[in-house]
This record gives sequence, C-alpha cells and structure tokens, in this order.
Amino acid sequence: MKKSLLFVIDSLDVAGAEKSLVTLLSSLDYSKYTVDLQLFAYGHALESLIPQEVNILKPLKYTNFSNLSLKDSVKRATIKGKYNMLASRIKYSTKIRRKNYNNPQKAIIFWQSVSSVIESNPKTYDIAISYAQGVPTYYVTDKVKAKKKIAWINASYRPDETVKRFQSMYYNQIDQIVAVSDSAKEVFLETFPNYVDKTTVLYDINNPDLISKMAQIGNGYEDHFNGIRILTVGRLAQQKGYDIALEACKQLKKEEIHFKWYVLGKGPLQAEIEAKIEEMELTEQFILLGVKANPYPYYKNADIYVQTSRFEGFGLAIAEARMLNVPVVTTEFDAVYNQMIHGKNGLVVDLNAEAVSNGIKTLINNELLRRKIVEYLRAEQKGNMEEIEKFYQLIG
Repeated sequence: MKKSLLFVIDSLDVAGAEKSLVTLLSSLDYSKYTVDLQLFAYGHALESLIPQEVNILKPLKYTNFSNLSLKDSVKRATIKGKYNMLASRIKYSTKIRRKNYNNPQKAIIFWQSVSSVIESNPKTYDIAISYAQGVPTYYVTDKVKAKKKIAWINASYRPDETVKRFQSMYYNQIDQIVAVSDSAKEVFLETFPNYVDKTTVLYDINNPDLISKMAQIGNGYEDHFNGIRILTVGRLAQQKGYDIALEACKQLKKEEIHFKWYVLGKGPLQAEIEAKIEEMELTEQFILLGVKANPYPYYKNADIYVQTSRFEGFGLAIAEARMLNVPVVTTEFDAVYNQMIHGKNGLVVDLNAEAVSNGIKTLINNELLRRKIVEYLRAEQKGNMEEIEKFYQLIG
C-alpha cells in the first residue's frame, strides 16, 4: 500500500523553497508514495518541472475568487450569494493597506481574514507537509486531516511577540518541524525553545546532475557583453539586500571597472529598485532580467556570483552557483557557513556595500585567487542527494 503525501506551498514561483520542493518531488520513489500538491497561487514557472506523478490539486475556491477583479468579485458575490468571501477579501485588503507589514505579519492577517471561507481538504493523508512558513502551515494545521503533520522552516527570522504567540498555536499541533540548516534551526529555537525535541535539520536537496544538464539548455545572456558578468538570483525583497548591491554597484562603476551586474528575480520592491537604478545612473550596469524558469545557463556563464542577503535559511542560490563552479561573494548571514569556506569556495564579507564591492574587486583583480577558488569548487563535493534518505526516515 502506497503512503499518501500532501505538500502545501504558496506557489511554484522561481525562489529557493520552491526550487527545493521541485528537486525533492523529482527525487521521490513513486512506487511507494502517492503525492498531492496544494498551491495558493497558480501559473508560475516551476509548475512545468513538477513530475507527472504529482497530482496538482485544483485551486481553492477562495483562490479563484481572489483572482477576480474587485468589480467581478462583487458581481460573483451578488449572483452566487458569496458575501462571506467578499467580506473576507475586503477585510484582508483593508487591514494590509494600513501599515507596512513584514511577511510573517501579512500571513497572519491573511489567515485571520480569510480562513473561515477556505474549505478543508476532503482526504485523509498519511503525511501532510507544509513546505513553507506562514499560510501553508496554517492551512495544514486547520484544514487538513493527516496521521502526521510536518512543517518546514526555510527562512531564518526572529518574530515579534505577536507573531510568536500566533505561530505557537499552530506549531503546537505540528508533529515534526524541519529546518533547512543548522543555523535556521538555532534561530528558530531561540524563539521556540519548547519545540527542541520535535525540530530536526534536513538540508534543501541539491541535484548537481540535474542542474548541470539544465545549464546546457538555452543561451542565457543575449547582450554579447565581453566584460565581467556578475550575477545575483533572488526575490526583489528587503531580505535580499538589493540596496547594498546597488551601492556596491555604484562604487564599482566609479572605479571604471568593465562589468555588468545581472539580477534574476521579481518581487515587491521591483518598482523601488528600478527607480533607484535610474536615480543612481546604473541603467547600463545593474540589469534586471526578471524570472527565468531555467536560470542555470546564466549561472554557468557568470564570472562571479554575489549574494547580499540580510538573512537566509540556507542560501540555495549560493549552492547552485557552487555546483556550477562560479566563485561566490556573499554577505555574512546566519546560515552562510553551512556551505561557505572563506577564501576557499568564495569570499564571505560584512553586510555593507564597501565590503561587497571590495570582495568583488578582489576576485576581479586577483586572478590567481579566482583560479584557486574555481579549482576548489571543481573538486568540492557537489550536491547532497543523501538528504532524500533522511526525508524517507522523516516520513517513516
């Protein structure tokens, strides 16, 4: 008898947790498991990479309703008598506009506003897995029946007291909590020390063979630039430190270095970052490429990979750069030393623009160091497919 699994995640947009889930699903033994996948947003790039054995569930009724224009949602509510959905939508929209909330706070406001109109999953699963904090965890706890419930922690952050109290109500009902790195676990347990006995570590699964093959598909950059290519991959969000990246870029331009800095990603700060690029006169140097379903040709043809994150649960984009032997310059966030060895597979620098630009200049100007880092990367153990065995142990 196959075990039934349910995975829940916000979407399959191109980001770290999402790519990690795609790799995990691509590695499962489907002779032993049936898998359902519940999303809260559909139509994103990574959906095409989900194995055909995975049953992507239909959108929740509220997901469909929330995708309507306000005019159409009022019309639908009037015709169908769905006034509760309309009231929930208006309640959430009104609350979210009042203040500049962070992501954990937004997730709580969303769930408090709309959970009453979100239907429960009709099945009973052996294992239900929330593959991200926030709404997926609240959904698995409140709306899913399962013999065992597991919640993933794939970002390191320290919640305020209000968020802590709300999340505790849900983590109390979760059987197992999985952090994607040792430091993510440590940060989580600083806030929730009472969950130490049910918290474990399982690293994001990286498949170097898959990434290597995908790096050969497509051309990546199309601008025929012949200088130094710098690449950053990540959501256009405060966590990723694009303000630091732009200041570092400005310093590199001032020193007349022949480079372009490319960014793969989208996010809530896109308009603000675009305005800053114009204001700082970096339109020729700092290039936003948007989201690519296959980012690996861009990694492969980059000279330096740069991460300016303020915090990360693990840093999957860094792992991907390492797997394609691209020297890394990264800021010193909590989880960075889970995979970085300063001076060996890249440079770990302080969280400021001067340190980032100096790290980049070091790799540009010190050809011997850059060559040694590439040689180290080529010899470095690639990937961690052994983590799939830990996953099988986790689900029993």
